[in-house]
Parts: sequence; structure tokens; C-alpha cells
Amino acid sequence: MAKKARARHILVKSQDECQKLKDAILGGEDFAEVARKHSLCPSGKQGGDLGEFSQGQMVPEFDQVVFRDEVGVVHGPVKTQFGYHLLEITARSE
Repeated sequence: MAKKARARHILVKSQDECQKLKDAILGGEDFAEVARKHSLCPSGKQGGDLGEFSQGQMVPEFDQVVFRDEVGVVHGPVKTQFGYHLLEITARSE
């Protein structure tokens, strides 16, 4: 059975902007609020929520973080062909 996860993300054009948003979130700003204001992805309207997905459904750079790194922590900047992402894994089934 494929591993599944839930995550939310923020997509921006530059690594610099991505790092500034990460610093703001780590400083206490709400992830969902930052996603609504800054994310270039349509998921930003839902606070960056991507819902549940299986391993292999997302681009490889995304998958590596979501299925390997710590749950409940903001990861990134993660570069993909779409831009730079902040990722927060909200749940994962092994």
C-alpha cells in the first residue's frame, strides 16, 4: 500500500522571498494566513492545504520532503520547476 500524507505549502518565485516568509512563520505568523496572502498556487486560497495525496503524486523534490522529513515542521525553501516552496507536513501514514 502506498504511503499517504497531508501537507500544505506556499509557492513563491524567489528563494529570498521564500526564506522571508519562513522567518515570518517561525516568528509567529499563521501559515495559512501567509499562504493566502503570498502563495502563487491556487491552494493558497485554502491556506495552502493540498489535501491527502499518495507518494509519487507530487514532483520528486516535494515527495522527498513530505515522505522523509519531520511532520508538523515548516520545511524549505524547496526548489521545484514551479518555484520555491515552504512545506508543512500535517499528517502521514506509513
